[in-house]
Amino acid sequence: MWPGTGRAQNPDDRPPGRGRRRNGTDEYVLPQEFAQWGEVSLILGRVTATSVTVSTMAAQPAEGYFEYGKSPGRYTSKTKLIEFPANEAVETTIGNLKPDTGYVYRLQWREPGTANFTERPECRFRTQRKVGSTFVFAVQGDSHPERPQMSDPALYARTLHHVALDSPDFYVCMGDDFSVDTISTVSPETVNERYALQRPFLGLVAQSSPLFLLNGNHEQASLFNYSQADVRHDVAVLAQNARNRYYPTIAPDGFYTGNPEPMKAIGSLKDYYAWTWGDALFVVLDNYWHSPALVDSPFQGEEGGGSQNGDSGNRSRDWWALTLGDAQYQWFKRTLEQSKAKYKFVFAHHVLGSGRGAVEESYLYEWGGMDKRGDWLFDDARPGWAMPIHQLMVKHGVTIFFQGHDHLFAKQDRDGIVYQEVPMPADPAYMARNSDRYESGTILPNSGHLRVTVSPEHVTVDYLRSYLAGDETPQQKTGDVAFSYTVKKGSNA
Repeated sequence: MWPGTGRAQNPDDRPPGRGRRRNGTDEYVLPQEFAQWGEVSLILGRVTATSVTVSTMAAQPAEGYFEYGKSPGRYTSKTKLIEFPANEAVETTIGNLKPDTGYVYRLQWREPGTANFTERPECRFRTQRKVGSTFVFAVQGDSHPERPQMSDPALYARTLHHVALDSPDFYVCMGDDFSVDTISTVSPETVNERYALQRPFLGLVAQSSPLFLLNGNHEQASLFNYSQADVRHDVAVLAQNARNRYYPTIAPDGFYTGNPEPMKAIGSLKDYYAWTWGDALFVVLDNYWHSPALVDSPFQGEEGGGSQNGDSGNRSRDWWALTLGDAQYQWFKRTLEQSKAKYKFVFAHHVLGSGRGAVEESYLYEWGGMDKRGDWLFDDARPGWAMPIHQLMVKHGVTIFFQGHDHLFAKQDRDGIVYQEVPMPADPAYMARNSDRYESGTILPNSGHLRVTVSPEHVTVDYLRSYLAGDETPQQKTGDVAFSYTVKKGSNA
């Protein structure tokens, strides 16, 4: 079989006999064995203490209603009849729910003008957990459907199906899930296709576990692109609008805090946000929408992530120009200061949004305060900022910082914070890509996902592996725990 370890020296390395797609995602479809939900996909999101939003998309015009209740097979409430135009995502908010309560729901749908409804299989969700609860959430790294060497649809479906077996309270995607870089002709249709393509896959989990999204560099939704007077502006607008159209994304509403400032041609960006669940604070940062400078790879440019010198191919680039921006930083600082949560989890596509590595990068620029020569330049470079981002997280007891971008599993520790690189969910080469950029910690190859169990006593992170059926052996099977660690409040593993 294709080797399960080793470093990626070439992003086009691929296992023999796979990677049939030449360009785009035309062949990236959900395998039939997982397509049991018919022609209507459901994605949950924006869950609160008393509500949840369901995004519904039908392949053909349909109408229907949701029925729901607290016990399997018993539906005590239902919504009004809703119209579902073909290939359009329609959001329905189910409200007046009880906090910290499990619910079941199902969709009854039919073609307009017909008499009988079709019952979609029952799904589930849970409202906000109370303090002191034990719960599970799950995380995936970069799925990259546009890259056959890194993403096999059958393996992706196996990973997501296995995630769903644990019934996590919610699912977090670390970005580079809707990459638009390989689109040759930019239009609403071509960009929308990249976002719609993921719905049948992510729906395997998100029909029962609300979905939370991050922007990655390959989504190309960034302030730098937005500020250009050419196709890059169009890409930024179309990508962010597609994300907000096809998925129930997060705007500040009282339960969630986040970015209140609208953007012309987009409206609410819904890019950074935070919420509390049980004993934990969750904070999602955006590396790209607040940096006037290009953070990583340009549109239709090189792969990104930095050259061997960590400079994304430009040795003269000004790394101090890469920034979360004043508004996002001050919001992040207030969010950490005001939280009384026992555990704090922070998610961003990558330290600084570019380069490779985690702890290795955490000493640098606005994240750590120094330049690559070791000179402290933070005070002059970031006037008005209390301290660099890493020191801010240390001061306020961040438990784990999750990042994607580097395409492997890597667990590192610095100053009581776990820096956790999240593995890819569908890499058929099973490689530890970019492992040469990690100088410490536990390094393991793809593919799989992280299962995080939060209890009053501690947090447990399990790395669950995924394999194609033909690659499984008695020693390596989908669902195997490749690595596990526990973090207590105020300590790391």
